[in-house]
Amino acid sequence: MQILESFFKLREHGTSVKTEVIAGFTTFLTMAYIVLVNPLILSATGMDLNAVFVATCLAAALGTAIMGLVANYPIALAPGMGLNAYFTFSVVKGMGIPWQAALGAVFISGIVFLIVSLFKVREAIVNAIPRSLKFAISAGVGMFLAIIALKNAGVIAPHPATYLTLGDMHNPTTLLAILGFFVIVALEYRRVPGSIIIGILIVTVLSILMGLSKFEGIFAPVPSMAPTYMAMDIHSALNAGLIGVIFVFFFVDLFDTTGTLVGVSHRAGLLDKDGKLPRLKRALLADSVAITAGAVMGTSSTTAYIESAAGTAVGGRTGLTAIVVAALFLACLWISPLAKTVPAYATAPALCYVAVLMARGLAEIEWNDLTESAPAVMTALAMPFTFSIADGIAFGFISYAVIKILAGRFADLKPAVVVIAALWIFKLAFFA
Repeated sequence: MQILESFFKLREHGTSVKTEVIAGFTTFLTMAYIVLVNPLILSATGMDLNAVFVATCLAAALGTAIMGLVANYPIALAPGMGLNAYFTFSVVKGMGIPWQAALGAVFISGIVFLIVSLFKVREAIVNAIPRSLKFAISAGVGMFLAIIALKNAGVIAPHPATYLTLGDMHNPTTLLAILGFFVIVALEYRRVPGSIIIGILIVTVLSILMGLSKFEGIFAPVPSMAPTYMAMDIHSALNAGLIGVIFVFFFVDLFDTTGTLVGVSHRAGLLDKDGKLPRLKRALLADSVAITAGAVMGTSSTTAYIESAAGTAVGGRTGLTAIVVAALFLACLWISPLAKTVPAYATAPALCYVAVLMARGLAEIEWNDLTESAPAVMTALAMPFTFSIADGIAFGFISYAVIKILAGRFADLKPAVVVIAALWIFKLAFFA
């Protein structure tokens, strides 16, 4: 215990081993779906599903462990959902690019990440984010979590005329998810430790007892990773046709990770008094290494996960939380049936609760200054309604720069903000 205290500085961060372990389990339970969903998405390209399953677990474990050991942050990494969809449906199936070349593009984007991280380019970008946008990103990430949770719970459903509508309130899984949210909030109000885990487990157990889901067992042999290991085609990825793809992998992951780091860290109280993230370079290096290693093993870009906010909500403050998550991802290699036992609607209440907490960032915005509040609102609203953290940040930067210029507030604009806004306009114009 003393070694853990000394290495992770638990007392300094106002936490304990028990709290960090609970936080690690909580984060893992809210993002465990990725070990099942990512292989299904990437297998549509022709990649071996079992090999991708192993690559997903290992990439998540490696990236998260580096984040915990090197950067000492309670933030978990795994293959990104938006990026795996872009990999499969836009690059491979849409452009007709072989999956091996697409993996090569991911690998190159990871190398680019590594280089710009070493030279503090990414750090400069993150630190250049205006204060109002940082708070808006935190709130927007929460809203993004909420819409994912409501969708998974069945509370909202697609509609041809209104796009979204109320889901089937007679569906027992939807009612269980709503009950789980009520339980978590009530337990949190009563300051019951591990309330989010308790809520998830209550919904899971009730689901099994009602016959809505089933206990899938515990152990299974570890599949082979051979079909995807070192299969990336770097030479093909370097041709002119894939330069744009590499740029999109780099750019989207940059802002997905940035948004997650800023949003989760703000909620956890990890930003310093100037609103900057200490040890940011180490956190960005962890992300860069995870991308390149994931491509080598056979999965799309690995990125920081917003579900990490669930762990910080129960007190996770150090890299020990991340180490617990990494260990659980490794355990998934042998107990993959157990991961199938927790249904998506059982984790939805946890995400909704975290959304409630993160929405408080809106209270910190300077509402009397429209040049600050308007871009902040655009940022927060765009994330859930475009279903993308990256697009939300794009709306924020573009609107912030344009409004400040039109209002004659040139002194408020940092050069980096103008450059980022211009790059986003370029990206949306040519790579949307």
